[in-house]
Amino acid sequence: MARTPAPGTRERILTTASRLFYSRGVRAVGMNQIITEAGTGKNLLYSHFPTKSDLVAAYLLRAQEFRLAGARRARESADGDARSQLIATVAEVATLVQHPRFRGCAFRNYLAEFPDETGTAERGTADAGDDAGDDAAPTPAAVARDFLAATREELAAQVAALDVADPDRLTEELWLIVDGLFLQAAYRRRLDGRVGADAAVDLAGRLVDAAIGDR
Repeated sequence: MARTPAPGTRERILTTASRLFYSRGVRAVGMNQIITEAGTGKNLLYSHFPTKSDLVAAYLLRAQEFRLAGARRARESADGDARSQLIATVAEVATLVQHPRFRGCAFRNYLAEFPDETGTAERGTADAGDDAGDDAAPTPAAVARDFLAATREELAAQVAALDVADPDRLTEELWLIVDGLFLQAAYRRRLDGRVGADAAVDLAGRLVDAAIGDR
């Protein structure tokens, strides 16, 4: 008789895998290591996550939930005007990257590790059948790209609410600041212990105010 999974087994596996993937990188972490550290059997792990790709996608979807909740709280805590909410969006990232255990953006990290991964769905079974694509799981790369694209679109929507003369340019400038915060904080603390968080928020404010003044 098959063993009944203990309550919370999937969550324990995913929590362990998320910690390892984020701290060490996806490529460096094998399924056997996750099985050992999660204290679960091989068959039990694969019953929840049939492939490593499934597990990585779940890790990124969990990171997505965390990031969306943080961005939402930032907007809700800001004053009601569009400018304050926009600056709060950048400031939330600036706060995040100063965390002692910050190791970069999970989505950008994944795409840097696997720059050539393409496709929207992937399953590890050989007998998936002709209709497998209808309910196939998203690939990790699809999760990462879709989230980053949606995040940029949200930023663009916030900029559009300002009714500035050149919203595309301001969106690109602010997106570069966000990108820069994630990328430089991932390595800079290890070199000199600092990140440019305050400078980034100040720069975002100046760019927004300049764009508002030009309209």
